[in-house]
Amino acid sequence: MREAIKLKGETGIWEMVIGLEIHAQVNCKSKLFSGSATDFGASPNSQVSYVDAAMPGMLPVINSEAVNQAIKTGHALNAKINNISIFDRKNYFYPDLPQGYQISQFKSPIVGEGWINIDLGKGEIKKIGIERLHLEQDAGKLMHDQHPRLSFVDLNRSGIPLMEIVSKPDMRDWEEAGAYLRKLRSIVRYIGSCDGNMDQGSLRCDANISVRRPGEEFGTRCELKNINSVKFMMKAVEFEAYRQIEIIENGGEVKQETRLYDPNKNETRSMRSKEEAHDYRYFPDPDLLPLNISNDRIEKYKDELPELPDQKRERFQKDYGLSFYDADVLTADKSYADFFEIVSKGRDAKFVANWVITNFFAMLNEVEKSIEESPVNAQQLGELFDLIQDGTISGRTAKDVFEEMFTNGGRANDIVEAKGLKQISNTDELESMAKKIIEDNSEQVSKYKNGNEKLFGWFVGQMMKNTGGTANPKVVNEILKTLLNK
Repeated sequence: MREAIKLKGETGIWEMVIGLEIHAQVNCKSKLFSGSATDFGASPNSQVSYVDAAMPGMLPVINSEAVNQAIKTGHALNAKINNISIFDRKNYFYPDLPQGYQISQFKSPIVGEGWINIDLGKGEIKKIGIERLHLEQDAGKLMHDQHPRLSFVDLNRSGIPLMEIVSKPDMRDWEEAGAYLRKLRSIVRYIGSCDGNMDQGSLRCDANISVRRPGEEFGTRCELKNINSVKFMMKAVEFEAYRQIEIIENGGEVKQETRLYDPNKNETRSMRSKEEAHDYRYFPDPDLLPLNISNDRIEKYKDELPELPDQKRERFQKDYGLSFYDADVLTADKSYADFFEIVSKGRDAKFVANWVITNFFAMLNEVEKSIEESPVNAQQLGELFDLIQDGTISGRTAKDVFEEMFTNGGRANDIVEAKGLKQISNTDELESMAKKIIEDNSEQVSKYKNGNEKLFGWFVGQMMKNTGGTANPKVVNEILKTLLNK
């Protein structure tokens, strides 16, 4: 059983209590209450309707597709879908919020309690509770770098549909929080309800964290806002936990507040005192009727769910004979899983899995490319594996060919032909070469026969040197053993 990370302070051991709020941009072509586009990277204020800009008399109309995506996501989170949900006005004032309030959900969300499993390593699973999922509209964006004295407002994001997915405070360290965020991002990508691109802001994370003595009541929590990567979230949680422990051990009290994380300084700083629900003066939006979702609609999107990460991982273990680790890595993202299944078709799945994870993924990470951006596609990589399987090239040569394919393009067979990399498996040719090496190195032969078996590797090295590394290692070993042991 994995032990949660315990933090050591001056006065003993402390425990973290963590809950995450994930804001996932719904994958649909128009905003939550208007027909404006939601394309990323558009010119400022080029995707703004009168509704988004809160012009007088403009009324919101609910986006049906956003509701469908929320229902589908709720099912993927093993959650209860509510037949009746209500949109509320959450009142606060900020320059990028044209209405002076945000249309959100409070007491009657579209999705109720659920759960997901996270992998803690070595096959250990932990269940993390989901408190709720509700739909809400995003605010705009302040731009502070366009003018030396003024801030500009871009309302392109104003009204974009968001799913806010709120976990229960079930996580006890930053590793569990990281595993939860990665798993949730994987799920919404699998079902297509959100693209999960944290670097573009379509998935953002708020972390609620407090510390306590193990077994005691929850402490006062602070909220860390708008974190845009798993790595930064984990670092922010670690820093904030130690900050709170230091305050308490020095006789102070942690104040409930909202804080921002600065990744450059690796520290959190105060943003504002944390509001309670009554501070927002929630009340049902008078322009929107309660949303009535039929059981038929709920069941429709449950039946349409694709194979989810946990199901796919179990299938990979069963059908392909993969280890838990390999199957978990390959199913962490749907694009990984799809790539693997294309390459492994008709080939040794275990060999393919090991090669993809240790070589292909490593190269992608090195050049910071996604699998969709890879210059080597699944079919091309499969052709390289076929050359290994039929003995045309060795596994070592295959790595050089792959690097050439990845860097300069080209098909594996063409590169092998052009560079003369075909593996020599002709036993007559290799036996003749081995006899010559043995005849020319009688001293080493004598030492080998007198018990220095390590010299066998030297003879193999000479064979590989003479063939430029193209000799078939298996054939070389068999020939040398026969000749040297006569």
